[in-house]
Amino acid sequence: MYFMVKNNIEVDIKVKILEGGFTQERLGAKIGTTSQYVNRIIKKKDGLLNKTFIQMMEALGYDIELVYVPREKKDA
Repeated sequence: MYFMVKNNIEVDIKVKILEGGFTQERLGAKIGTTSQYVNRIIKKKDGLLNKTFIQMMEALGYDIELVYVPREKKDA
């Protein structure tokens, strides 16, 4: 069965890590985990989205498309 997710979230995360000048280690530290865990999540066989969620949305007639919007930086 083919699942229609318009984004490749794992690739998107890798790109955003590079664009932001991050490393997996720095990202892991920022979210309170290890670089190994970040790497495992990015390389997860089934991807980051739950397969059941995707199946339900497709059954309802929807494709899934994510949009990434940078947060505005707040003045300190």
